[in-house]
Amino acid sequence: MDHTIEIARDEQVELCRKGDTSAYFAIYERYAKPMLNSSMRIVNNIADAEDMVQEAFIDAFNNLESFTYKSSFEAWLRRIVINKSISLLRKRKITWAVVDLSGTAAEESGETNEEQFEFDVQRIRTAIRTLPENYRIIFNLFVIDELKQDEIAALLNISHNNVRTIYHRAKKKVLDILKSDDNEQ
Repeated sequence: MDHTIEIARDEQVELCRKGDTSAYFAIYERYAKPMLNSSMRIVNNIADAEDMVQEAFIDAFNNLESFTYKSSFEAWLRRIVINKSISLLRKRKITWAVVDLSGTAAEESGETNEEQFEFDVQRIRTAIRTLPENYRIIFNLFVIDELKQDEIAALLNISHNNVRTIYHRAKKKVLDILKSDDNEQ
């Protein structure tokens, strides 16, 4: 069944390449919301996220000839959305400070157990939203958008070690926020 769905999606992309406006609309309807969610996790502002998604769809539809089916259309489009969202942050001069890597081994040694993430989803989302911007962006790109750390480093033009350290610190901060909430209850 998955194969059939993927063929139908590929056919819609091909119809778009031929200028079929109903195919453009169908693709937009299918992917607008997940792309908006991806952008929101980066820019943290609904108006900016909507703008980035619109620009990404325009770019994608204008450059369909560069889509080669090496990945799914959704993954290709998500990459465009993420790049546009990060570019917006760069225009705002968001700085990616080099993180002090001393003590990194202790942070990565497993002090933050993955099973501890079995908390209520809404509480986790709220905790993630409270992270400093650079922590929030890297955490979301790695955990939610499932980009590899070296890809994140390339996108943000920072070192892989910096991405890894910021991710681990963000994860620890999320856990600390959740534990703090538990202690208050």
